[in-house]
Amino acid sequence: MNIFNFTVPPMLYYIVSGLHTFSPGHYHMSRHNIKVFDLLVVKHGCLYMNEGGLTFQVRAGQALLLRPDSHHFSTDSCKEHTSYYWLHFQTVGDWNISEATATAPETEHTRVEHPLHSDEFNIRTFTLQLPQYTSLLQPSKMEELLSQLNQLAPNSHLSDTPFQQQLLFQEVLQQLSASLRHERPSPSKICAEQAASYLRGHFRERITAQQLGENLNFHPVYIARCMKKEYGCAPMDYLLHYRIQQSKLLLMQTSYTIARIAEEVGFNQAPYFSSSFVRIEGTTPREFRQRFS
Repeated sequence: MNIFNFTVPPMLYYIVSGLHTFSPGHYHMSRHNIKVFDLLVVKHGCLYMNEGGLTFQVRAGQALLLRPDSHHFSTDSCKEHTSYYWLHFQTVGDWNISEATATAPETEHTRVEHPLHSDEFNIRTFTLQLPQYTSLLQPSKMEELLSQLNQLAPNSHLSDTPFQQQLLFQEVLQQLSASLRHERPSPSKICAEQAASYLRGHFRERITAQQLGENLNFHPVYIARCMKKEYGCAPMDYLLHYRIQQSKLLLMQTSYTIARIAEEVGFNQAPYFSSSFVRIEGTTPREFRQRFS
């Protein structure tokens, strides 16, 4: 397995991302020297890719990182409906690619002198390692981050959005880097991730702790314990915060009434939605919308 080694700082920076779907028989495009790094994360199906003479079958839950200075193309057509996230990023720092070793090389720190010539202000660079091809440790978490990036795209012209995008992108890098450590998730992490994935996928519906347990085949108390350990909150608190995050996107992107937004994100009553929004965001839904109008 090849490893990308990035000198950080400067931090890698996000450019643009999206979600694409191929029907059976379609090929990924052939491209030369696209000038940006291209991250592919497959959600369903399989992509058959080649870059620099290396072939990859990128299946659901796997990721492939393509170089900015090479040629990549499909070696075969999709055999089934295939959906994948793509993300372009770049760096102005140094980078190289090397073969993975049995143990990760010790990080080499480089000292960059600050004009004040004081140790207090020296900048220490380090090496961020990302796999070229990997199975993700938490595929649903990666999909959630990429989905949030896509949801922010229509508001990329707003002053607050680029910073939010960069923060989410750093979490994407963290997820990608974590797969190098080959640390398989613990049973509690698996349970918590499955619960979080279910809550995100059904947030518009009425969900109870018992229903969650029945769908995951875990006792509700065990699910709550796992989510508290991994996410720092109980399942219903996680669901509430996720609904509020989704409502913020609708407040920014639509002209829906507050009552309709409350309904769209799973609240039965608009007053409860408004009071929950104030408690979590410190402002009313209407005041939040006015910031972006």
